[in-house]
Amino acid sequence: MAKTSFEGPVRSKGGYKVYSVASSTGVDADRTVHDLGIKDTRRYYLEEYFDLLPGINGDLASTTESTNTPVSRQFEILGTNHTSALATYAATVAGMAMTTATADQDRMIVAPHLDTKQGAWAGTKWGTENQVHWECSIRTSSAIDNQWIWAGLKLTNVVELATDANSAFFSFGTDADNAGQAFTDFTKLHFSHSIANTDYISQLPITVAADTNYHLKIVFDSDRKLTIYVNGIQYNITSTAGSTGGTAVTAVQPGTVATKSAAMTDNIDLIPYIGIENCDAAAAVLNVQYEAISRLIFE
Repeated sequence: MAKTSFEGPVRSKGGYKVYSVASSTGVDADRTVHDLGIKDTRRYYLEEYFDLLPGINGDLASTTESTNTPVSRQFEILGTNHTSALATYAATVAGMAMTTATADQDRMIVAPHLDTKQGAWAGTKWGTENQVHWECSIRTSSAIDNQWIWAGLKLTNVVELATDANSAFFSFGTDADNAGQAFTDFTKLHFSHSIANTDYISQLPITVAADTNYHLKIVFDSDRKLTIYVNGIQYNITSTAGSTGGTAVTAVQPGTVATKSAAMTDNIDLIPYIGIENCDAAAAVLNVQYEAISRLIFE
C-alpha cells in the first residue's frame, strides 16, 4: 500500500478515523477511540484502561495500606456476592477480568465511584442533552452459556430493562429466567433504550460468540437522538416500542442514512455501567479492556 507524507499541519473539519474493511462484506469498520480520533476543544474527555483494578467501595476507606493503595480511585465493583478479589488482570487478554461468585444470579458490575468528589466519571453529569459519546471494549469468555452481559448508560446498575425510565445499553442473555427480559432470539446482541418509561429493543444481526471482542459505542446527537456502533459498524435503531421480544434491525449500508432513536428525555443524567451475571450457579467471566466517554463542555 502506498504511503503519503505531509510537511506542515494537516487540517480536517471532520476529524480523523482509523478504519478497516471487512473482507467478507466490504463494509468499513470504524476503529477510532473517541468519535473524531483527535480530541475537540469543545468537548470534555475521559478514558479508563483499568491500570488500577476497581475494588468494593470500602477499599478506599480501609486503613490497611495493601488494600487501599492499589485500588482504582475512579471505579468500584458492585453486584451480588461481589468482592475485590473477583476483579483481576486477565491471564491472556489485555485489561480486567470480572468473575462472578458461584451462586445463581451472582453479579459483578463495574461502575464509577459514586461517592461525592471521588472522581470525574461520576462527578461529571452525562446528560441526554450534552451530546454524550460513550464506548467500551469487552471480550466474552470461553463459556457464554447461562449468563447475562450488559454495558451502557443507565440510571441504575442492573440489567433489567423495566427498572429505568430512561436508559441506553447493549445486552446479551441466554434466557429470561433471571433478568426477566424475554428476547425472541437469545443468541443475538441487543440494544435497548427507554424514553420516559417506554421501552424499545433492537435485535442486532450479531450472533454473540465465545472468546470474541466487542467494541460498543453509543452516541447522542444534538437532538438527543441515539445512534449505535458495534465493532465500528453503525446499526439502525428500532422505533417499535416493546419491553420483550426485540425488533430485528440492520447495519447501516453505505450511502444510506441511519435510523436513529426518537429524542431521549431532556436533562436526564445517566451513568456508565458494565456487568455480568451468572444464571446457573457457576462462575461467569467478562473481560473489560477500557471505557471512554465525552460530552460538550457546555450543552
